[in-house]
Amino acid sequence: MTRTMERIRTIATADDPRWARVLSRDRTADGAFWYSVSTTGIYCRPSCPSRTAHAGNVDLHDTLASARATGFRPCKRCNPEGMSQDAETLALVARACRIIERSEEPPSLSDLAEAVGLSTGYFHRLFKAATGLTPKDYVAAHQARSVRETLAQGQSVTEAIYAAGFNSSGRFYEKATAMLGMTPSRYRAGGVDEDLRFAVGQSSLGAILVASSAKGVAAILIGDDPEALVRDLQDRFPKARLTGGDADYELLVARVVGFVETPGLGLDLPLDVRGTAFQQRVWRALLDIPPGKTVSYAEIARAIGAPKAVRAVAGACAANTLAVAIPCHRVVRNDGALSGYAWGVERKRGLLDREATPARLSA
Repeated sequence: MTRTMERIRTIATADDPRWARVLSRDRTADGAFWYSVSTTGIYCRPSCPSRTAHAGNVDLHDTLASARATGFRPCKRCNPEGMSQDAETLALVARACRIIERSEEPPSLSDLAEAVGLSTGYFHRLFKAATGLTPKDYVAAHQARSVRETLAQGQSVTEAIYAAGFNSSGRFYEKATAMLGMTPSRYRAGGVDEDLRFAVGQSSLGAILVASSAKGVAAILIGDDPEALVRDLQDRFPKARLTGGDADYELLVARVVGFVETPGLGLDLPLDVRGTAFQQRVWRALLDIPPGKTVSYAEIARAIGAPKAVRAVAGACAANTLAVAIPCHRVVRNDGALSGYAWGVERKRGLLDREATPARLSA
């Protein structure tokens, strides 16, 4: 190859946006394209950990067939012909999840690691990175889901205990209320005996509905129409008894409205947080974001020890029913742009503008 041709090839490769993904070893690009290196006679996937080749020696390929057509051999380090490292990891984690779900009793960490052929420590790290949960947390989440499904089918509490793999009724009842948000018998009845007090206030961002159980505030909803908010509350708690709050309860709503208008006041309320184990981990991380600050979904994923669970973090933010109390409005995209918000992007912008104003924060 002449120097002129090599220079042209270098410029063409360097200008191709795919080359930047090769330089960053972007695992999300695996399967989207491949590249070959003329000096080594191999072809690779974008995330290959090998030393970066000179752009003038590289050709980018849209298909695996195109990479093979070079006559080069597949790289032994990144295995472009097979599954990517991420795909292999997810397959192992998925196998462990199925083992958990099919076992009559919760398997131990060492049993799970042995079943997928990994050391205990390495398996624990991989599992948490892929799911956002430790194997123990996943077992607990699976048991909770099993209990809810069994009780919802009208089966007895005893049947739910053993279907979920609890070794004793004592261990089940220790966790039952936290798991279900109420006693098992009440949950089995569809929450019929649960009482929720609520009241609606008005803020510059619209109507605000606050609802509380005996444990704490269970919902803070924001919208344009108070009646629509009440219907939303009924949909979220279809079998609970809804009771309008008295004057004392309306003072609590006034505190929430005051916080929306002046974030510097703070909002310290007992909360009745209901969600999966993963959602609750995300929501706890959101509580650590101070007013006036924003973080990305990726930063939250890293903060909870699950850097690959960015989409799951976004899903947990979307599932939050405690507007402002759990500040999902402080989570933005990597480039700082505002993403979706359950109560409207304009309200999200309004909340962030208030929190970013020094005068409001020091009020």
